[in-house]
Amino acid sequence: MGEFAAMTTSSRKPWEGLFRLLERDERVFAVLLAVAMVGGLATLGLVPLRPRHRVDLYSLVIWFALYKLGIFALVTVHQRATRTIFLGALAIDLVLVFILLYLTGGGDSLFYLLFFPLVAVNAYYFGPWVALAAALIAGLLYAAAAALAPPWVGWTPVVILAVLVGLPAVTVGLVAERERGARAEVERLNAELTGTLNRLQATQRDLLEAERMATVGRLSLKVAHEVRNPIAAIELNAELLQDVVRASGGPALEEAHSLVAAIRDQVNTLDALTEEYLVFARFPKPHFEEESVNELLRELADFVRPVAIRQGLDLRVATDAAVRTLEIDRALLRQAVLNLVKNGMEALSRGGALTLASRRDGEAVEIEVSDTGPGISEEVAEQLFEPFFTTKPQGTGLGLGITRQIIEEHGGQLTWSNRPGGGASFVIRLPLQRAVHV
Repeated sequence: MGEFAAMTTSSRKPWEGLFRLLERDERVFAVLLAVAMVGGLATLGLVPLRPRHRVDLYSLVIWFALYKLGIFALVTVHQRATRTIFLGALAIDLVLVFILLYLTGGGDSLFYLLFFPLVAVNAYYFGPWVALAAALIAGLLYAAAAALAPPWVGWTPVVILAVLVGLPAVTVGLVAERERGARAEVERLNAELTGTLNRLQATQRDLLEAERMATVGRLSLKVAHEVRNPIAAIELNAELLQDVVRASGGPALEEAHSLVAAIRDQVNTLDALTEEYLVFARFPKPHFEEESVNELLRELADFVRPVAIRQGLDLRVATDAAVRTLEIDRALLRQAVLNLVKNGMEALSRGGALTLASRRDGEAVEIEVSDTGPGISEEVAEQLFEPFFTTKPQGTGLGLGITRQIIEEHGGQLTWSNRPGGGASFVIRLPLQRAVHV
């Protein structure tokens, strides 16, 4: 069975190769023109010629077929020059038919009939105007052959030939142009339909994902609400227990005191997590007012400077005087920048510099928080904005998500990059004119 399949595949290869060669319209046209001309020449060869006008039609057909094969090869190799090659081939074909007419009796030769397939097939490719010109040239060549090989047939047959060749050729050219236009329009519509279908499928997947996430969000929000009450009770009882242990004294009670303190730390971590999650899930509606971004950065720097000094950090502020007031929710934007500042300070555990900067960039204002730390690795970068992803032992993994949500509520963007000299940079880009969504 395997040998049979292999034989079938190998037997199909030549045909598949031929079909691949004929995939382009230009190659199909070259084949059709060759078939029409070689077939027409061979068919007219069935009519016996006068003894003094006899030619070796058998050899002529073979050489003409080889010439057409050469045209096909040229079109295959030099695809960009296809139109020029076909125009040259049309001129050569007209001249060859003229020579054949002259050698076989001029006006009395039947080989003038070769003008019909030659002009008609070329009309399909080049359109009506080239077809009309080719028909007129064919009539003139017929007249020249008749004049050079007497007797002269007169102008009436010449005109009749030009008209009978030209009218169907021009018609074919017009039909071909309309067909090509219709095909191009169908291809355009098909591409648009494919793009629309892909977008609809992507939107459907997004909607299904959003629906699942909304369901999970509602459920987890309820869980977070329910978890807060036992956490508060555990915290209260742990605090009371710690007071009792502290008052009693003794080595064993000192160890108990440490255990209770550890319990309270973990409870505080859980409480912070639920609090941040509730902020993330129930994002407050922002209230926009005209505020100074530069003033916000300076005030925030003063707020975190004592902690930075204790950590041995160099805190810098670089504001741009060209940055004017913006419509912002000061509290929310302050929280967003503070989250970035905290991340930067945690990245600088071994010292370094942290910079808060503002600048005007066209129709937007940029706020940059940069540090001189180790930067962000590729592994971390892939999950940087994923909820609950964190590299900190006590982190919640929601800080950057809340920050991005705040920035998006302001109609802005949050981007990040690793600095060439080391460290990471987060940039908040806010438009000067905030878009109002109804």
